[in-house]
Amino acid sequence: MGHSHALTGWCAGLAVAPMVGLHTLPEVIPFATAAAGYALLPDLDHPGATASRFLGPLTGLLSRLLRICSRGLYALTKGPRDEDCDGTHRHMTHTVAFAVLLGWVATSISELGGAWAVGGIIAFGLLLAADVLGDWLLVVAATAAGFTAFLGGLDDALTTSTGWVGVAVAVGCVVHCLGDAITKSGCPFLWPVPIAGETWYELRPPRWLRFRTGGGVEKLLLVPVFTVAGVLLLPGVWAQLVALFARFVPPAS
Repeated sequence: MGHSHALTGWCAGLAVAPMVGLHTLPEVIPFATAAAGYALLPDLDHPGATASRFLGPLTGLLSRLLRICSRGLYALTKGPRDEDCDGTHRHMTHTVAFAVLLGWVATSISELGGAWAVGGIIAFGLLLAADVLGDWLLVVAATAAGFTAFLGGLDDALTTSTGWVGVAVAVGCVVHCLGDAITKSGCPFLWPVPIAGETWYELRPPRWLRFRTGGGVEKLLLVPVFTVAGVLLLPGVWAQLVALFARFVPPAS
C-alpha cells in the first residue's frame, strides 16, 4: 500500500495545511510533501517496506530496532484476548501514540536545530514520498522552494516551519494507520486503550467495507480517487474550477 499511503498523506497534508496557517502554494507544498513521506514511516516495522529499504543498511537497522521494541512492547502490554503473534508488523508504529510521539520528536529536533533541522526533516519526507509517487514531486517541491528563495524568505520560512513540521509528521503517520484500518487486517490504532479484552484491538469497518491490500479496490478505486483529490485540494484549484463552471453553466432561474 505504499503508493496509497503516500497519496493519502499528500491529500491529508493539503487539507490540514490551512489549519496551521499555511495557505499559499509555496507554503502548502512542503507541508503536504512531508505528510506524504511520513505516511510511509509506520511500515518501518516491516523489513521489506519502502521505508525500511530507503537508505539501505541505515533504515534497515532502524527497522530491526523498531521491530525489537514493538515485540517487547506487545509482550508486556497485550491483553487476555490479544492474538498470539510476535507483535512486530502493524503494532507499535501503527498507533496514534506513536504518531504523536514522532510528531513531538520532530518538533523538538526542529526547535533545537533550527532551519537546517527543519530542512532535513522535510527533505527526508520529500525523498521518501518521491521514491513512491515519482520524481514529479521533487520538481514541484523544488519549484516551491525556488520561489520562496527568490523572494528572499527561504531561511525564514524554514525557521517558522518549526511550528508545523511535527504536525505534518504526525498527520502522515495517522493517515497511514487509518488506511490500514480499512483493510482486512485492521489496525490497533487506539493502543493502549483496552477494548473487548484486547489492548491491541484492531479497529476495522464492517466486513463488507474492508478491502485486500494491493487488491482491485485499492488500485482501481482508491488510487484514482485520491489522485484527483490531490489536485483539487491544491490552493486555488477548486475555486478556479467553480468559477470556470459558473462561466459556462447559466444560473438556475
